[in-house]
Amino acid sequence: MAEHAVVVAGGGPTGLMLAGELALAGIDVAIVERRASQELVGSRSGGLHSRTIEVLDQRGIADRFLSEGMVAQVAAFAGTPLDISDFPTRHPYGLGQWQNHIERILAGWVHELEVPIYREREVTGFGQDETGVDVELSDGKSLRAEYLVGCDGGRSLVRRTAGIEFPGWDPTTSFLIAEVELAEEPEWGIRRDALGIHSFGRLEYEIRDGEVVYVDRGPVRVMVTEQHLGPTSEATLRDLSEALVAVWGTDYGVHSPISISRFTDMARQAAAYRERRVLLAGDAAHVHNPVGGQGLNTGVQDAVNLGWKLAQVVNQTSPDSLLDTYHAERHPVAVRVLRNTLAQVALFRQDDRTKALRDTISELLSMDEPRTRFAAMISGLDIHYDLGEGHPLLGRRMPDLDLVTANGPLRVFTLLHDARPVLLNLGEPWDLDISPWAHRVSAIGADYPGAWELPVLGQVAAPAAVLIRPDGYVAWVGDGTDSGLRDALTTWFGPP
Repeated sequence: MAEHAVVVAGGGPTGLMLAGELALAGIDVAIVERRASQELVGSRSGGLHSRTIEVLDQRGIADRFLSEGMVAQVAAFAGTPLDISDFPTRHPYGLGQWQNHIERILAGWVHELEVPIYREREVTGFGQDETGVDVELSDGKSLRAEYLVGCDGGRSLVRRTAGIEFPGWDPTTSFLIAEVELAEEPEWGIRRDALGIHSFGRLEYEIRDGEVVYVDRGPVRVMVTEQHLGPTSEATLRDLSEALVAVWGTDYGVHSPISISRFTDMARQAAAYRERRVLLAGDAAHVHNPVGGQGLNTGVQDAVNLGWKLAQVVNQTSPDSLLDTYHAERHPVAVRVLRNTLAQVALFRQDDRTKALRDTISELLSMDEPRTRFAAMISGLDIHYDLGEGHPLLGRRMPDLDLVTANGPLRVFTLLHDARPVLLNLGEPWDLDISPWAHRVSAIGADYPGAWELPVLGQVAAPAAVLIRPDGYVAWVGDGTDSGLRDALTTWFGPP
């Protein structure tokens, strides 16, 4: 039986990101993935929001995605665009990029970190005891791990086997999304009618002056709302043809499907993100309608929150109880995502009363303050972990400031490339004695002469020092003394 410190079930974006985070911390991690390669057939997520780009920038790999994707304003609420170009971030935009490319790039990073992937195999069961988890694979073999993380999607076997409840809202409507060939020219773009929202667009596109421009060749991506809630079985070409005829009166000679899939407005969330030595992340922990493009982004950020905590527990620098903060911090984030996707789906209904409400919401979102609040929520830039009372930075993302140091200019995110915590002293030199944590926490002295500005909150008072967690969130803010610093160091990075 092969042994690893952590086994990750599922090699999608969340599983790949988590494996990379653990590998950076020197953890023996392996992925179990049912696919023979990272190839992904069909349409999935269409891009990255600002905070996810920041997270990738914190690890020094954002340029890999930016060099292939298309920068654009992608945040929206129920069809109303939300411009974030004036937000205080180095990445005041989103990135148009299909999930197959996102996965390919992440897989390349994970390969560089020498993470083994058990391909063409699935987790079929497991049993856990006081010291670890025995993980059963579909090829009849087993793995032994200290911890198992289910990143195996909305129908997660890991979640079900762990006995974790998955409460939420049942589906009321369904949609087909497909990549196909058409014999006839369709009505390009988005159509709204009594059934719902439908669209035709080319798979290949460019973004010019912030607008999507489809090229005149290749397969077509179609999305159509079904007349009635579809079955849970796999969608077929006949299902797609009938749905197209119901909307347009023709199926445009649809043929040669590359992929056809069905999604709904179901919204569910795991009651717990942890059951002893088993944890959940990504779609295994929360599912919802893809409106707003928040699913993949939330999963990747789950992984970044969990990775360093799990690494410290495996390395025995922090107690097992640190893992409880993963649920405490990430569960409320997904609650908000489910709530706003439910609201957006409701606003897409086509009756006159809902249309009036949608128009009213759109008018409100054209005003600066509502636009800022909703855009920060959708883009992930307003996430605030409850770390107690104190400076507005506490529990929020650390801005990527251009620092001045004795060795020259330095970006904050550069300090996070190795996924290590950082104590940043920005005031007058004083004795911040962190020698018991010196091998765990990097201490940097620097100046920052500019203004401190956060999304939604605006300008905040400049701190004298900040303790930054590996996920980029601020764990302690200094006021010129070391009050509370030892407690914060112990809480997040283990006892001295």
